[in-house]
Amino acid sequence: MTRAFAASRCVLLAAGLAGLAGCAATPPSATETKIAYWTKHHVTVHGKKDVNPIKVTEENIEEGKQSFTSYCMVCHGLDGQNTGVPFAKTISPPVPSLASAEVQAYTDGQLKWIIKNGLYPSGMPPSNGDFSEREMWEMVLYIRHLPKPGSLGDPAVYGGATR
Repeated sequence: MTRAFAASRCVLLAAGLAGLAGCAATPPSATETKIAYWTKHHVTVHGKKDVNPIKVTEENIEEGKQSFTSYCMVCHGLDGQNTGVPFAKTISPPVPSLASAEVQAYTDGQLKWIIKNGLYPSGMPPSNGDFSEREMWEMVLYIRHLPKPGSLGDPAVYGGATR
């Protein structure tokens, strides 16, 4: 390899790296957000017609809350609304409040599918194998009956005292 060829390769590499250094992630536009929303609700997330076989009772909602707080609270807070989660709004994409209209628009079957399979590339991990089918359906009940924002305090993992 000649010196001139090696030098030109170094210049090209430096220019490429400089170009990458100028790249910046920006929040999606309103159109991009609408397209992503539609795609998740109609293409990506399955289970739309699956029906929750677990009856809505205080006991089943409480069971769902217990499962939820053992796994999901790290990102969604104890109340499912990101209370006390320091990074929930700063990561991209941000962690959604489970009380939001976007999340509540999913069917029960879709929510259970998301709990089981995750939602790539959002950061929502799959929990398949961590919970039984019944526990996942109970978590769906909890998501449908979330408490008032902040009413359960901050997760202890972030220095909060569980109420």
